[in-house]
Amino acid sequence: MECKMEIKRDYYLNKLIKHKHNGFIKIVSGVRRCGKSYLLFELFKQHLLDAGIADDHILTIALDDRKYREYRNPDKCYNYVTSAIKDNDMYYLLLDEVQMMEDFESVLNGFLHIKNLDTYVTGSNSKFLSTDVVTEFRGRGDEIRIYPLSFAEYYEVTGGDWNKAWDAYCTYGGMPALFKFEEDADKKDYLKRLFKETYIRDVIDRNKIQNETEFEELLDVVASNIGCLTNTKKLSDTFKSVQKSSISEPTIKQYLLYLSEAFLVNKVLRYDIKGKKYLNTPFKYYFIDAGLRNSRLNFRQIEPTHLMENIIYNELIIRGYQVDVGNIELKEREKDNQYTKKQAEIDFVVNQGSKRYYIQSAYEMSNIEKREQEEKSLINIPDSFKKIIIVGGDIIPKHDEKGITIIGLKDFLLNPNSLEL
Repeated sequence: MECKMEIKRDYYLNKLIKHKHNGFIKIVSGVRRCGKSYLLFELFKQHLLDAGIADDHILTIALDDRKYREYRNPDKCYNYVTSAIKDNDMYYLLLDEVQMMEDFESVLNGFLHIKNLDTYVTGSNSKFLSTDVVTEFRGRGDEIRIYPLSFAEYYEVTGGDWNKAWDAYCTYGGMPALFKFEEDADKKDYLKRLFKETYIRDVIDRNKIQNETEFEELLDVVASNIGCLTNTKKLSDTFKSVQKSSISEPTIKQYLLYLSEAFLVNKVLRYDIKGKKYLNTPFKYYFIDAGLRNSRLNFRQIEPTHLMENIIYNELIIRGYQVDVGNIELKEREKDNQYTKKQAEIDFVVNQGSKRYYIQSAYEMSNIEKREQEEKSLINIPDSFKKIIIVGGDIIPKHDEKGITIIGLKDFLLNPNSLEL
């Protein structure tokens, strides 16, 4: 039975509203099926109607719909839009999956010259946000990235027991269409089909990948190792030892780029905190959605520690932070009183403007030893930016005597200002 509850995407809707009439092409980007069309064609269109805009002044074209197939031709699309403008009042163009149109850059650039046309487009891969497109728009492209439902958005729909909601979110993630299904088996089947028939097919067809089995095997290896430091050589060695096959490092690098361009995974670089520089290798990958990641492994590897870390990362980037993995060198005294240098990790170095936060993800911190382990890296950071440990569950935020803030996962996810607690 299909869920009739409305999914609110107020965070993104308000961004669109704030960017109205700014002279830019508004580009709503994100992985397919994460809710871009719903945001534009349902929520934003309703906002325009509620604001008194006449229906014939709102032009909608869904290029992935066969009904609008002819408008994948750039000239036909341009002529349709220009002929629909009958007066000097403001018109609004909502154009879905714009990357399906040939030469769409020049068409959108042409729309910029129509003073009473405010244009909004969606796209599902980063190629249409490339430097060539930016050059074509002459700095007049305005990207709004949309993600699958955050836990707060998900919980706003489901309500109920927080722990049960968290377990479900950890397992199935936040793809909006999941609310159509009540049975776990149907949710699993939907996610597996979505990945296989939509995402993988898109990436393979778009990039003309010849060895599909090899590509999918790499995808599974990445899914198995979310949150783990890796590099292309390590991945290549894994194939040789586990998969009993060989993929060259350049090929692995290219495959990983394809996955990033499809918005399925995010590559996270390491940042040397004391040296104040980026380290090229190793790096980490996180999936854009926990449910999509789990579906690739047939729901066999539901590790709460790694999934919590992945979900925290996603929440941080949804909030607009720049996120890196932190690296810091520690001096530790051995039994013979000699000191050795060791590399320690900070899960997340989080930046936004002049603000910075250092964050550790701890699924549980039930004893002194575990707490000291989580704190060790943080207390050795030689600056005064805020240091935070996010602990699984629902706990009262507190500040300890070492200057570290402890936040429960529930507070972090449901309070958009949780890092300021």
